[in-house]
Amino acid sequence: MSLCLSETVTNNHDSGVLARISHQLHIWADRWQQRHELSHWSERDLHDVGLSWSEVVHEAEKPFWRA
Repeated sequence: MSLCLSETVTNNHDSGVLARISHQLHIWADRWQQRHELSHWSERDLHDVGLSWSEVVHEAEKPFWRA
């Protein structure tokens, strides 16, 4: 019979969960920053990349968790 004490049990998946959460938070932060910057582009900048103001508004109004 084996005895399993709580202090000897390790969960090898915790670092994976924390890494995935951290990765997702970075994605959300990057998405927010990119949309924020895009909303401050000039008309000329938008013309250079082929975007209209309506496309920018549509993208900038998305919540950070939506791709």
